[in-house]
Amino acid sequence: MTGGSRGIGRSIARALAARGDRVAVHFGSDRAAAEETLQLLSGEGHIIVAGDLRDPDAASQVVEAAVTDLGGIDILINNASIAPTDALSHKVDEIDYGTWQTVWQEMLDVNLVGAANLTYLVARQLIDRGEPGAIVNIGSRGAFRGEPEFPAYGSAKAGLHAFGQSMAVALAPHGISVASIAPGMISSERQAAKLSGAGGEAIRSQSPFGRVGTPEEVAAAVVYLTSPGAVWASGAILDFNGASYLRT
Repeated sequence: MTGGSRGIGRSIARALAARGDRVAVHFGSDRAAAEETLQLLSGEGHIIVAGDLRDPDAASQVVEAAVTDLGGIDILINNASIAPTDALSHKVDEIDYGTWQTVWQEMLDVNLVGAANLTYLVARQLIDRGEPGAIVNIGSRGAFRGEPEFPAYGSAKAGLHAFGQSMAVALAPHGISVASIAPGMISSERQAAKLSGAGGEAIRSQSPFGRVGTPEEVAAAVVYLTSPGAVWASGAILDFNGASYLRT
């Protein structure tokens, strides 16, 4: 799985390992965090793989390393993402054109194109092996409600959802299911400061449950969507936001 060194990715890795899967924990730059995730996984045979997914060659090397060490990849979780932060805010009426281009390129390269490349590589090795498999994309509520301060993020996640649906149709004849999850605010490490700050209560009140989601809840959804009983959910985009935003 990509982006497995902390937060949602770490919880997903732990849940898959608890199910009995052997997990390849991918990281982009923080090896120490990935090593920590590895130590938390139950069972044996787990590995870590490194690579900057903005680089197509690095993406290929990540898959090759996982296939070599695990003997094949049956499940892919596209979780790696450049998330919205204050430093990456790109409101159209506040930034210059050069910054606009830079942020768009970075977010699209990782959040959409990187995931597309990993999907291609994993799907092709499944097809070559003649084996079924499952792919889950971690998208975002922002793809539907809009992200005025982070339009590149919202657009990349919307593209990821659409890409997942295209692949669900393309890969079904090969026995490969593809689904996406669109979380709202999740209480990951990335969001800790925001949730504990002055605006935290307003964020929690977006949901009628009066809270935000947890990484463990996202992980439970991934476990279901990668199970044999979830094949018929292929093509689905699972709203995962505690009724904080309802699509029509």
